[in-house]
Amino acid sequence: MIITTTDEIEDRDVTKVLGLVSGSSVRARHVGRDITAVFRNIVGGDVPEYTRLMAESREIALARMTERAEGMGANAVVGMRFMTAMIMSGAAEILVYGTAVVVEDDD
Repeated sequence: MIITTTDEIEDRDVTKVLGLVSGSSVRARHVGRDITAVFRNIVGGDVPEYTRLMAESREIALARMTERAEGMGANAVVGMRFMTAMIMSGAAEILVYGTAVVVEDDD
């Protein structure tokens, strides 16, 4: 599966546009991570506990989008984008979306 933020893939022709495809993940904070993050917030700097949480969420959302695209018969997703939104205090959604397509080599 080719996934790209561009609308075209170099050396490939889009032969079929299958439509919008998306995946999301909603994750809540963990009390243990919050305590550590509060201390980091006091002194400033990176908060690796939340960095890891968001990275895991992105990977889950990306895997869900990829699974849906494959289910539609796609072998690529173009124009892929990420979005985030706070769902409630302590929980955030990562949404990934793009256009599922079928591409062939440019030979």
